[in-house]
Amino acid sequence: MHRKVAQCLIALISLTSLVAPARAGSDDGLLTLEMLYHPLHKTKFEAAPLTHLNWDAQNRLIETQMKDGIVQQWIVDPVTWEKHLLKADDNLSALLTAAGIDADDVQRILKELTPQIKPEVHSYLFSYRKDLWLLDRRHNTVRELTHTPNDTKDEAILSPDARSVAYLKGNDLYVTDVASARERRLTSDGSDTNLNGRLDWVYMEEIYGRGKHRAFWWSPDSKKLAFLNFDESKVPLYTLSGDFALPAKPQSTRYPKAGDPNPVVRLGIVDLKAQTIWTENPYPGSETLIVQVGWAPDGHLLAAWQDRVQSWLDLRLYDQKNAGSQQASRSRVMVRESSPAWTERLPLPVFLKDGGFLWESDRSGHRHIYRYDQAYHLKAALTQGDWDVRHVDGVDELRSRVLFVSNERNPIGNDVYSVQLDGQHRQRLSADSGMHTVRWNTHFTYFLDSWSSLRQPPKQALFNDAGEQVRLIDDAGIPVQLHNLKQAIMKQQQVPTRDGFAMESLLFLPPDFDPKKKYPVVQNVYAGPMAPQVRDRWNANLWYQFLAQHGYVVWILDNRSASDKGVASAWPIHRNLGQLELQDQLDGLAWLRQQGWADMDRIALNGWSYGGYFTSYAMTHSKAWKLGLVGAPVTDWRLYDSVYTERYMGLPQENQRGYEQSSVPLAAKDLSGKILIMHGTMDDNVHPQNSVMLIDALIKSDKDYELQLYPGQGHGVRGDWLTWSLQKARWRFIKDNL
Repeated sequence: MHRKVAQCLIALISLTSLVAPARAGSDDGLLTLEMLYHPLHKTKFEAAPLTHLNWDAQNRLIETQMKDGIVQQWIVDPVTWEKHLLKADDNLSALLTAAGIDADDVQRILKELTPQIKPEVHSYLFSYRKDLWLLDRRHNTVRELTHTPNDTKDEAILSPDARSVAYLKGNDLYVTDVASARERRLTSDGSDTNLNGRLDWVYMEEIYGRGKHRAFWWSPDSKKLAFLNFDESKVPLYTLSGDFALPAKPQSTRYPKAGDPNPVVRLGIVDLKAQTIWTENPYPGSETLIVQVGWAPDGHLLAAWQDRVQSWLDLRLYDQKNAGSQQASRSRVMVRESSPAWTERLPLPVFLKDGGFLWESDRSGHRHIYRYDQAYHLKAALTQGDWDVRHVDGVDELRSRVLFVSNERNPIGNDVYSVQLDGQHRQRLSADSGMHTVRWNTHFTYFLDSWSSLRQPPKQALFNDAGEQVRLIDDAGIPVQLHNLKQAIMKQQQVPTRDGFAMESLLFLPPDFDPKKKYPVVQNVYAGPMAPQVRDRWNANLWYQFLAQHGYVVWILDNRSASDKGVASAWPIHRNLGQLELQDQLDGLAWLRQQGWADMDRIALNGWSYGGYFTSYAMTHSKAWKLGLVGAPVTDWRLYDSVYTERYMGLPQENQRGYEQSSVPLAAKDLSGKILIMHGTMDDNVHPQNSVMLIDALIKSDKDYELQLYPGQGHGVRGDWLTWSLQKARWRFIKDNL
């Protein structure tokens, strides 16, 4: 339940973008469910793209366009905005076709390659019929690198010098020489329970990011790779029945639930002659996680280790650069982090020319930047305060400053900042409030900024290093189609908890809202640790607009642990999920009651994933909500994966009371109101077992429920007809019962 992916998942299930060239509403300005979701009758809504601009390694601003398979690139003068064609057009479509690639695959490959095209990069990898191919833009050639169409190649990546490509076949690591197309197998003991260079399920989902299976990293000199090895022999096997097909298509995954054995992980270094050195385990006899791997610019290997329940984190540096030496296995701690609850996975350090480094840490309860010298001694905190650094963009050592993004001005947005390397003269460089995505040039003299806010559709502009706008590039404004709709009235406000914490909230009120009337409320919730829904970015949500047009108020509230206002705001939920989140949300309802227009007897709660957990928990631990729409819920934390659950709850063997108090099935007899349970039958993340065990407890408690199953679907519901079924079920349940 990786927090960023969970937020994207909710967006895929519930939201539809409104920035669209197509007609967005009927003549009366009202939306229909068919217009939003029906596979044959829905209106197509597509966001107008921003101009595709990037900086190249020569510090030039490059605009890229592709039409009909032809790539065009221009050098853009940042001052005059004059454009000069960079080179002759590349007809990639013709190159791919001439290489013998089928027309349908040509279009797929073009979609994959186009966003990657940069002037200084000449070599690009792609997969075709299970083999790896190389696009060489320097020589305008396309050629096959591997010749084993029966074996899938995963996670291919070129070496820094572009002379070799590393990839996975099965659970072993391979490398192919680009010039000769000669393949070499680097590991040979891969099996179903022994993974070389491939992340197992729990590491992929909870540590390195959903969809990322690569567990190997090229060294800066392109002579070796660091990789992780996973022994999964003791990890329990969980099988989903696959009853959506005939014959059935069962799917089995090594999945450690809370308290189960985790995979045993080793860190190795392998050279291009297939010689492997294993790093020494610095914590013999202890269960640990390896949560970051990388290389320092000088070739030293880096890794971040955590204990099983993630109460501490050690950043370790491996002493020898020579992978052929046994001494390469030894390491020393550069930085240790710990907390009163859990320690977040932190980025690898940013190294300075003097041998020191910058390190992001949550040690104060907020994410800030710290400077260390080459002996790993803390020199200074470069930032501090009750706000958070979101990420470091780079270090401009010529001007002795760090460029970063933080939420200092706006707790639900971010801004671009600079600060001197001694921590002095912090300066905000972005003017407009909102959410900013920044791309600096290599000399840190200009930056491209793409931003939006709740009130402002996306813009893109070029700024100099002082934050002065040089040119506004994109500003589509509010689409005409929005003006044709009867739009909800959107309000953003802070809501105090009983002890004064400022929770962020959004309201979407009916277009003809009358504060003297009473309105039913549909509340959308996620509630999970440090995963807010309220963000200061463009929110043209047609589902919310649809509900508001039909007389419902849409209410979104981030409880404090979900607010992402420093990890300290989430620490109080440690070892007791559900209770504090519920109390905060009840404080939100108390504020809602004070407004006078909310019908407090007609409030629905809707959530998916952690939001599904919270909805089911709230419906069984309070009487505040009339309806609960429960999507893919964790219902008992003993049923969810070890890494996520133990971070927040500890081990079940050591926190039995906390697990029992947070359980929904154990409280099924106290269900208040009606619930609709929704779950994909092939959900390998939050297993359907969660919903089945809740249903079993409800039946035994003589409690009614409604159920929607989505055959063959995973943690999210995808596909036109399945999405249509989901949204119909939601709308019917709300309309008939609220």
